[in-house]
Amino acid sequence: MKRQIKYTCFLLFIICSNCSNESLDQYVPTPSPLQIPQLFQDKILAPIIPVNNPQTVEGIALGKKLFFDPILSGDNTQACANCHAPENAFTDISRFSNGIDGSLGNRNSMPIFNLAWNYDEKFFWDGRVFSLEHQAFQPVTNPKEMKANWVDISLKLQEHTEYPTLFQQAFGASTIDSILVTRAIAQFERTLISANSRFDKHLLAEITLTAEELEGFNVFMDETRGDCFHCHGNANNPLWTDNIFHNNGLDAVVTDLGLGEVTGDPADNGKFKSPSLRNLAFTAPYMHDGRFNTLEDVINHYSEGLQSSPTIDPLMKKVAQGGVQLSPEDKINLKAFLLSLSDETFINNPDFQNQ
Repeated sequence: MKRQIKYTCFLLFIICSNCSNESLDQYVPTPSPLQIPQLFQDKILAPIIPVNNPQTVEGIALGKKLFFDPILSGDNTQACANCHAPENAFTDISRFSNGIDGSLGNRNSMPIFNLAWNYDEKFFWDGRVFSLEHQAFQPVTNPKEMKANWVDISLKLQEHTEYPTLFQQAFGASTIDSILVTRAIAQFERTLISANSRFDKHLLAEITLTAEELEGFNVFMDETRGDCFHCHGNANNPLWTDNIFHNNGLDAVVTDLGLGEVTGDPADNGKFKSPSLRNLAFTAPYMHDGRFNTLEDVINHYSEGLQSSPTIDPLMKKVAQGGVQLSPEDKINLKAFLLSLSDETFINNPDFQNQ
């Protein structure tokens, strides 16, 4: 009888242990669909969400923690947020960001928002990677940025007091690797949605823009004046970028090949992705190499500073005259309109802060 009781207890112990492990292994993350802004819904803009990386509460929270954690760098001093600060619409106010050992790159950090609507899925100024998940791989190993290797990073995370549980809850995985790290970061980055600027509110009939801002929009849309909409869209494109690569006449002699270095096609030399015009109030300096400190500098470039080169975009139609030759009043109005695309609520959203 005693032997039977012991045997029964042993079986119950095994069953309970299996139930416990099964419960942990079968933890189901909580779905957390993107909160799509009204303007994006009106324009029927559907976000790109990979089937193997759906948005979840646990995945987003993990991605946010990783984004702000310097554990992803080689010496535990630099996080993604060091070069992509929330208060700067997730970019860097320095022309070139410092790597962990003081190394400098040769390009300005791109701002991060509305990335779920980057339909060609080509990321970085030169489009060298496909998909938001793959984008997150590179800064970690880049010798001028976080200067780490994924084997060491995975080990650090695996030995951490919190991360193994967080990865288990987000992905049901007991082994942490670079694929899961970048999936989590991508989930968080897809939540970084900006759609509450003054111009957005104007389109929703919540406010009326100033006469200066409205005339600036007219300058922007006028092919005989600003002629800006070809690369940056219009009121029907809430992204304010075509997400296409252009040579916008910055240099007569192209030294940074941009897209051309990726494709190997000389016809692509000097082409860089058109950035969104959203949040310009927070994202200076401007251009792929941060050469312009002010919006006035940018406007002056297109007005009278264009440089011809073999691959300059045909959209730079007035390159022979140096640019579109805006009047001083047009420049003032254009700047007012561009600033109306900035979103204060985005940079102050507590969901995007390190807290």
